[in-house]
Amino acid sequence: MSSADQTNAALRADIRRLGDLLGETLVRQEGEELLDLVERVRALTRTDGEAAAALLARTDPETAAKLVRAFSTYFHLANVTEQVHRGRELRAKRDAEGSILARTADQLKEADPEHLRQTVENLGVRPVFTAHPTEAARRSVLNKLRRIAELLDTPATGTGDKRRTDLRLAENIDLLWQTDELRVARPEPTDEARNAIYYLDELHADAVGDVLEDLAAELDRVGVDLPAGTRPLTFGTWIGGDRDGNPNVTPQVTWDVLILQHEHGITDALELVDGLRSALSNSIRNSGATEELLTSLQRDLEALPEISPRYKRLNAEEPYRLKATCVRQKLVNTRERLAKGTPHQEGRDYLGAGDLLADLQLIQDSLRVHRGGLIADGRLERAIRTLAAFGLHLATLDVREHADAHHHTLGQLFDRLGEESWRYADMPRDYRRKLLAKELRSRRPLAP
Repeated sequence: MSSADQTNAALRADIRRLGDLLGETLVRQEGEELLDLVERVRALTRTDGEAAAALLARTDPETAAKLVRAFSTYFHLANVTEQVHRGRELRAKRDAEGSILARTADQLKEADPEHLRQTVENLGVRPVFTAHPTEAARRSVLNKLRRIAELLDTPATGTGDKRRTDLRLAENIDLLWQTDELRVARPEPTDEARNAIYYLDELHADAVGDVLEDLAAELDRVGVDLPAGTRPLTFGTWIGGDRDGNPNVTPQVTWDVLILQHEHGITDALELVDGLRSALSNSIRNSGATEELLTSLQRDLEALPEISPRYKRLNAEEPYRLKATCVRQKLVNTRERLAKGTPHQEGRDYLGAGDLLADLQLIQDSLRVHRGGLIADGRLERAIRTLAAFGLHLATLDVREHADAHHHTLGQLFDRLGEESWRYADMPRDYRRKLLAKELRSRRPLAP
C-alpha cells in the first residue's frame, strides 16, 4: 500500500471511529429511533433521492431539527479529523523537505547581503480578520472541537491509552450534542469580535512565538539578524470597525471591542510575564545585574506599593524576578485603568506596548551582560517578539466607513474655509478628486 493510500485509510478509519461514537451518543441522548432515521436517510440519499425526500417530508419538525443536528455534528467531526490528518501531512512534509521558512532561506543564500538586510528591516506581514457575523461560532463549541482534535492527535501506546482516549472523545461528543451551536439571541458585533479573539488568544499562546523564533533562526543561518525593534508579523481586524453598510457598528461598539481586545491582550501578556517570573530566579550573588536594571527596579518598587513587602523580602536578591513582578503589576494596573477609564499614571501602568517592551529590554540587556545570554536570546526574546506582534491590543482595528460619511465631514471642513466658489457637495467628481489630492499634499491641517 502506498503512503498516500495509508494516509487515506487512516483518515477514513478515524472518521468512522468518530462516526461510531456519535452514533452511540445519539442512542444515549435521543434513543435508537434517531440513529435508525439517520442511517435510513444516509442510505437513501445515496441510492434513491426521491425516497429520501419523501421520508424527510413525513418527518415532524422536532425530529427534523434533531436530524439536521446529527448530520451537522457529523460533518463537524469529519472536518476536525481532516484537519488533524492534514496537520500530520504538513508535519511530515516539513520533516522531509524543511519548513517553508527554511526552504525560503536556502534560496536567499546567494542574495545581496545588504539588500537582504534592508528587506528584513522593513518586513511586515499583517493578516486581517474580516467581518462575517454569520460565521461567529460559539467558543463553547470551538473549545470542544479543539479538544477532540487534540485527543485524535495524541498517540495511543496501549490498550489502556486507547480506552481512555475513546472515553474522553465520547464525553466531548456528548457535550457537543448537548451544547446549543447557535446562541438564543442574535450575535452582536462584540460576539463576533470574541470569536476572532479566540483565535488571536490561541496564536498568542504558541504559534506566533514559534514562527518568529524560526524566522530569526533561519535568517541567522543566512547571515542576517532580525533587528530587535522590527515587527515582521502583526494582526489586523475589521470586526467592530466595519461601519460600511452595517448600522449595528456604532462608535460605542467600536470602543467596546477595543476594550475587549485590550482585556485579552493584557491577559495574554500576563501569562507570558508569569512564565518569565517563574524562570527568572537568577540571584544577584551568582550572576549580577546592571546598574540600569537595579535603578529601574528601585523606581518601580517605590511607585508600586501594592507589591507585597513579604514578596520583596523573599526575593530581595533576585532582581530579575522582582522586575518581572513589577512588570506584572503595571499590566494589572493598565487593565484596571482601561476598565475604569481613568488617566494614565507614569510608572504605575503602561500607556502602550512600547513601555512594556522597554522594561523587558532592560532585563534582557542585563542578562546578556551577566552570563544569561541563553535565556535572554531564547525564552525572553521569544516573549518580547510575541508581545511586539500583538501589543496590548492583539490586533489593529481598522475602521471602515461609507464614503458618503467621509464626504459629509470633508464638506463641512471645506465649506467652513470658504476658499472655493461652490459648496463641496455640488462639486463634480473630477474637481473634488483634484481638490482632495491638493489638500493631501499640503502641510496645513484641514481642521484645527
